[in-house]
Amino acid sequence: MRILAIDVGTGTQDLMIYDTEKELENSIKLVLPSPHLYISQQIREIENDIYFKGEIMGGGKIKNTILEHMEKGYDVVMHPTCARTIRDNLEQVKSFGIKISEKEEDYKNYTKITLGDINITKLSEFLLGYDLEFDFDKIAIAVQDHGYNENMGDRDFRFEKIREKVSEPISPLKFGFKEDLPDYFTRMQAVRRQVESEGIEEIPLVMDTKFASIAGMCYDEVAEKLGSYIVIDIGNGHTTAASIENGKIQGVFEHHTSSLTGESLERYIKRLASGEITHEEVYNDHGHGAHVLNPITKIEKVIVSGPKRELIEKTNLDWHHAAPGGDVMMTGTVGLIKTILG
Repeated sequence: MRILAIDVGTGTQDLMIYDTEKELENSIKLVLPSPHLYISQQIREIENDIYFKGEIMGGGKIKNTILEHMEKGYDVVMHPTCARTIRDNLEQVKSFGIKISEKEEDYKNYTKITLGDINITKLSEFLLGYDLEFDFDKIAIAVQDHGYNENMGDRDFRFEKIREKVSEPISPLKFGFKEDLPDYFTRMQAVRRQVESEGIEEIPLVMDTKFASIAGMCYDEVAEKLGSYIVIDIGNGHTTAASIENGKIQGVFEHHTSSLTGESLERYIKRLASGEITHEEVYNDHGHGAHVLNPITKIEKVIVSGPKRELIEKTNLDWHHAAPGGDVMMTGTVGLIKTILG
């Protein structure tokens, strides 16, 4: 079985092509710039009005780059679907001075830019350039999705859905969605539509980037020998930690990386393990929240991943940099692959 796994992060998009007949270490791997980075660069190089079409995607630098483009005197129009990249509420998008229109044909002299987290055509052309077969039995894609509820803020809604998922001790692999993807995960739904629009019949498994990473860290060779430990993904924007015992998540907290220090991170990790951490203490510290079912027996080790993982070095904890398949950049893709394989 050949599996294509794509983990779209803030800084990079990481890809792994895994063949079950070969060792994981012999998989083909790519680490490329995250889509919002090269789209933002594309915007900077354009000296013209722009019409955006396509899908919802991770916004990253796109909003600020668009505002900078408008400050130069250029007009910006967005199709309502991709405009939700800026804000789910289109009235808020309009408040920035961005126009909304479904009629692309009305903007013939505008430069057209297509938004989206996934570009299967570009990827296939790249691989075919190296005489690599673009033929997969399964596809899995991870993006970070806060979900959308018009009556609740992103921070609250995201953590409410995490809490619902961890209503009992659960394997990280259970965070993958196939046919059961809820409508409120708009970014994941957009990824599904993009893959379908490329003529691919296989419905991709989709997963939140943080839980794909958590799943992958559990298959690090050090983690696999542990029974009671913490996994933590320290990302550019968010830090997500889970306490693991008997292979299942017993508790979780999520915070904004920029708000954490070595001291506060150590405190939260210890309180997560002991079961003493509260949702209120994390939320009131401008994080997303915390949810604990059970304390774990002990912290045998902290397994850490993510581009800001050096923060763990400012703690007194016993930590290990996750490298499933021998690569610190592939925790998310390995998590996706393991989720598909079950």
